[in-house]
Amino acid sequence: MMQFSFHGLTDTGLVRTNNEDAFDFDAIHGVAMLADGMGGYNAGEVASSMAVLGVKGELVRWLAANGPHQSAKQVSRVVETCFDEANLAILNASISNPHYTGMGTTLVVGVFHDRRLILAHVGDSRCYRLRSGVLTQMTKDHSMLQEQVDAGYLTQAQAAYAPGKNLLTRALGVEEVLRVDLREHAVEPGDLYLMCSDGLTDMMTDKEMTLVLTQRAQLVQMAAELVEQCNRNGGRDNISVMLVQADGPAGKTGLISRMFSKP
Repeated sequence: MMQFSFHGLTDTGLVRTNNEDAFDFDAIHGVAMLADGMGGYNAGEVASSMAVLGVKGELVRWLAANGPHQSAKQVSRVVETCFDEANLAILNASISNPHYTGMGTTLVVGVFHDRRLILAHVGDSRCYRLRSGVLTQMTKDHSMLQEQVDAGYLTQAQAAYAPGKNLLTRALGVEEVLRVDLREHAVEPGDLYLMCSDGLTDMMTDKEMTLVLTQRAQLVQMAAELVEQCNRNGGRDNISVMLVQADGPAGKTGLISRMFSKP
């Protein structure tokens, strides 16, 4: 059985006064997730926390009850159900509480088990994979800019500097019906996975991220370096990273750690 190590880090950045990102993981069941909330007052924080806590609770409960040998199709179905339930919970909260009107959140979730990854996402929080020194973006943003790229109106390079970067086409808590992108991926020993909010990807290029991740330092050090470099580049948004290392079948003990920035 392949072993996985997990580490997450979040930082408010240099411009925002509050942190609307959230992340969590369960190393025993191989679950990791990250969300980036939006909305007035503290609503963004509420939405991202509801998504992360709600999905993690239901998903881990199901995995614990049904064992690790369920098919990818079964796991995917449960992940999608968890997204749907979190979506409705956030939407109902925004309707019933005036302070939460218009709140929503992105969400990216990975279920790691042996040599497979079930990856689901909504919004523009991303998942990357570093394999043999090559960084690959595994998710596609649900944003107006990405739609313009897909339609051929913009190149990916032009989109990096175009206005409207924060206009999402999908998010939890916005509509009753939620479309979730779900994929199964093969995992190889040595793979390094990065989940992150756009506070990181807006501040660092793929080349800069690759340079940090190819250091093959401890997960704690790599996460800290990613956050520090974002802040050196301006830190215009909250920055959150979730790192997952596939350690191979050597029986290493997974690193279970969580760090939060000071207010």
